[in-house]
Amino acid sequence: MSDREGSGPAGGEPAGPGAPPPPTANIPVERAETIRAVRLRHPWRTTIAVVLVLILLLFILDAAQRQTFQWDIVGKYLFDTRVTQGAMITLALTVTAMIIGILLGLLLAVMRLSPNPVVKWIAWAYLWVFRGTPVYVQLVFWGLITLIYKTINVGIPFVHNWAVIQVEWVPPLFLVAMVGLALNESAYMAEIVRAGLLSVNPGQEEAATALGMSWGKTMRRIVIPQAMRVIIPPTGNEVISMLKTTSLVVAVPFSLDLFGRTSDISARLFAPIPLLIVASLWYLFFTSVLMIGQYFVEKRFARGTDRSRPAIALDGPAVDAVGIEIGGKG
Repeated sequence: MSDREGSGPAGGEPAGPGAPPPPTANIPVERAETIRAVRLRHPWRTTIAVVLVLILLLFILDAAQRQTFQWDIVGKYLFDTRVTQGAMITLALTVTAMIIGILLGLLLAVMRLSPNPVVKWIAWAYLWVFRGTPVYVQLVFWGLITLIYKTINVGIPFVHNWAVIQVEWVPPLFLVAMVGLALNESAYMAEIVRAGLLSVNPGQEEAATALGMSWGKTMRRIVIPQAMRVIIPPTGNEVISMLKTTSLVVAVPFSLDLFGRTSDISARLFAPIPLLIVASLWYLFFTSVLMIGQYFVEKRFARGTDRSRPAIALDGPAVDAVGIEIGGKG
């Protein structure tokens, strides 16, 4: 009998190209032993955590019984009408300044990306001035704007004046503070928006154009949704920073904000520390709310980018795949 006889599925003729493979049900399968993972112990990590908790508890107990904090005054003025009004004005300053700053920053970002060199350098000069000078100095400058521009000359500079307009209107201090904060914030938002737009692959915009989508539709449905994943986190940080920067509007001078009202009360009571605690508690409350909102906004724009390992069912309970991604773009 030749070597080829009996090599087929039934011991007869050899299997052809289209023949099914031989059955493997009777082939013994070796099963690996179950791995019993033992959690690695970290005694120093536990010790450091216990020490930190004890230090925190000691600080809280010490602060609770320290007379300098004057907790009775803190409780009395925490929800005082003047303090709550100042808190609402601070919130209004934050919201309005951020809205103007974001819109102006978007315009500046487009100018920075413009092929026109004049437009690009004007935007660069704006960012250079407002990012290169302290916000406190800028607010002092805007507070003195009516002293600087008492008249407006209309005509050819250094040659002939056609008309001289007397500036007699004094803008409200709230408006001056809001404009000063917004102009400073727009310089930072311009760089954030520009970074977000540049993070999108140009090939996607080219593909959308090839599909016949207009520029506006491409920006709304392709570029901006992807750029928002880069823009949202730093913008949330800028909102929180703006909330705290409003305490500098005393340079305008505008003293109806939260820090200004608590400073006035502390000067009358000769008790600066408890009123500083009152202002800090309100700032912490607003910051906590903004951080929660930032978390949900980031989660909303991060849909479809979850990199967690998917669960795969293998004839039993679902297990996490290691080093395998299923679905998506790979």
